[in-house]
Amino acid sequence: MDDVVILGGARTPIGAFQGAFAALSAPQLGAVAIRAALERAGISPEQVDEVLLGNVLSAGIGQAPARQAALGAGLPNSVPCTTVNKVCGSGMKTVMMAAQAIKAGDAQIVVAGGMESMTNAPYALPKAREGYRMGHGQLLDLMIHDGLWDPYGDCHMGTCGDSTAAELGHSRERLDEFAAESLRRALAAQSEGRFTDEIVPVSVPQRRGDPVVVSTDEGPGKGNPSKLPSLRPAFGKDGVTTAGNASSLNDGACALVVASSSVGGTPLGRIVGYTQHAQKPDRFTTAPAFAVEKLLAKHGLNVGDVDLFEVNEAFATVALAVADQVGISSDRLNVNG
Repeated sequence: MDDVVILGGARTPIGAFQGAFAALSAPQLGAVAIRAALERAGISPEQVDEVLLGNVLSAGIGQAPARQAALGAGLPNSVPCTTVNKVCGSGMKTVMMAAQAIKAGDAQIVVAGGMESMTNAPYALPKAREGYRMGHGQLLDLMIHDGLWDPYGDCHMGTCGDSTAAELGHSRERLDEFAAESLRRALAAQSEGRFTDEIVPVSVPQRRGDPVVVSTDEGPGKGNPSKLPSLRPAFGKDGVTTAGNASSLNDGACALVVASSSVGGTPLGRIVGYTQHAQKPDRFTTAPAFAVEKLLAKHGLNVGDVDLFEVNEAFATVALAVADQVGISSDRLNVNG
């Protein structure tokens, strides 16, 4: 069986909430990433067998967001497209699906990735269709309702983060220390140009004058590690999760060209394996640790056999839970913040 490889990839800069990309939809950002990924991989749009894109906040952006992005990137109408919603894991899931399709012989080249515009998530007015006879209505913020709210425990996902921190004994000081180091690493990586090769600049139309070209992430420059201890808890007065030790609200997109090694070209890397882990919804915070353990066991590896680990810092407590349970040293975890 041929190997599954990554021939190319690109991401937009990560825009701040209501920031540089406020005027662009998720599919528009996705189109930029797809086009750049294909160009870097040396693959023409006509060679693509399928497009898989993750997107969580799909309300209001129109039918088939992945197809919008694909057509916006210049792919033919004949290329099938699918939008995947697995919340924070949506983009990663598309890469797994791409690898599975190639292993099964159903495709040779698949574009996989994710796109999101939290800025443009709309509000909804429940019961408006049937009408209100009297009384007040309530607007729902779909960014929170569809993206950040646990429907089982009826609470914000940040509340789940607080619960996990309490359960694992993660103090506010430890969370802030981790977040401060993560920010310092991101600032260093940005200043040293470590993100340059993966970013594709985005031209943003303006109401007046020439478009503005955005080529760097907005988030790191807005942070100040020294101010983290002064921030208030975000999800309850006794909580430890703040706006500083939780992930920010952002807009952006990324795309990978995943292919069979028989396609040729010079790959960026080979997909050796993947796995998933699920448990109680309010304990999503510790699921990555079990997934890492399962993947290592699946391939007969020890934690020391892996040089670098990248863990989604949904909250600082998530990354710390993985590091503690799996035994990952700080110098091998999220080295670029």
